[in-house]
This record gives sequence, C-alpha cells and structure tokens, in this order.
Amino acid sequence: MSASEFIPEGADLATLRAASCRCHGCDLYKHATQTVFGEGPESASVVLVGEQPGDREDVAGSPFVGPAGRLLDRALSEAGIDRETVYLTNAVKHFKFTERGKRRIHQQPGRTEITACRPWLEAELERIEPDLVVCLGAIAAQSVIDPKFRVSKQRGEVVPLGAGHAVATVHPSAVLRSPDRDAAYADFLADLRVARAAMR
Repeated sequence: MSASEFIPEGADLATLRAASCRCHGCDLYKHATQTVFGEGPESASVVLVGEQPGDREDVAGSPFVGPAGRLLDRALSEAGIDRETVYLTNAVKHFKFTERGKRRIHQQPGRTEITACRPWLEAELERIEPDLVVCLGAIAAQSVIDPKFRVSKQRGEVVPLGAGHAVATVHPSAVLRSPDRDAAYADFLADLRVARAAMR
C-alpha cells in the first residue's frame, strides 16, 4: 500500500493538495473526516513537519489549529520565526483515532501507514526545496531524517538533509502533556531557537 500512485508527477502544491483528497494509499482515509494536507507558501525556506492531524485538524482540514498549534504559534513567535513564512505539514495526512464514547482519542500511526504516506511528504519537500526542515516529534524525525533517529538523544542538533539541514524536537502536544510544562516549553523553545539560528 502506498500513496505514490495518487501523486501527479511534477505537480505544484495546489495540485498535490487536490490530489491528496482522493488518496486511498492506506486505510486511514476510511474513518478520517478528510485529508489534512500541508499549508504555507511554496517559496518557504523552512518546513515544519508534525506527526499527523489531531481531532481539531481533522475537522478543520488544516494542520496545527488545535491546542498544540496554539502552543507552536507562541513558541515560533518567541523564537523569532514568522509562522506566515513557513510551510506546516504532517508525516501522515489522515487522523488515526479510537472512539471512546463521544470522544475521538489520538492513536499513533503505524509503520505501514507512515511508509504509505511518505510519498506525499517527499512530494511536498521536493516542490518546496526548503533550506531547513524542523521535525516535531519522533515520527516526523524518523520519516524525514532517519528511521533510527532518536529525538530523546538528538533533539536540537542541526543535521544535514539533502542540500539543506534538519533539526528535530518534541511535538508541541508532548509539551502540553508534560508534568512540568514550563520546563518542557523552555526546552522546546530552545530547540526552535537553534532552528532559527540555522535558517539562512
């Protein structure tokens, strides 16, 4: 199973976004409300990659619009990175969840789903050609940088990626779940400041 057959060759971002709405590359589309494709300028020099859409993103159809997105907005602003100039996307484009009563509880996507969806992310990065990719969380880092990458040990390191660089940190939702949110936020902000310094 792969999304590759749904991706039009040489397409711009608008065409890729439209094509992604018809993707059946894995089974996640059957239960998600919609595809949540990346958003931002095609000329972006920085791409932020998360794990997958959450409940709010699945309903809205846009990445990082829920509580984690608001925390990310605050951290980007404090780090000196203008959100309007970056491209935001996820390694997986559909929301994976289990139902608990009326609530939809986030489930981590599996290796098969991450691999099936990777062609979309590769197409986005190929089109944008960013100088820097910031990976938010382990799934993003393993999808973009290396399957063996460990955010717990390598967060905040600038590593080569194609013609540019990448920096990995935790997902902002991990900051929200942390028992010491202030300390977790300070570490997250420090990683984004490293990313800001690495921007050309």
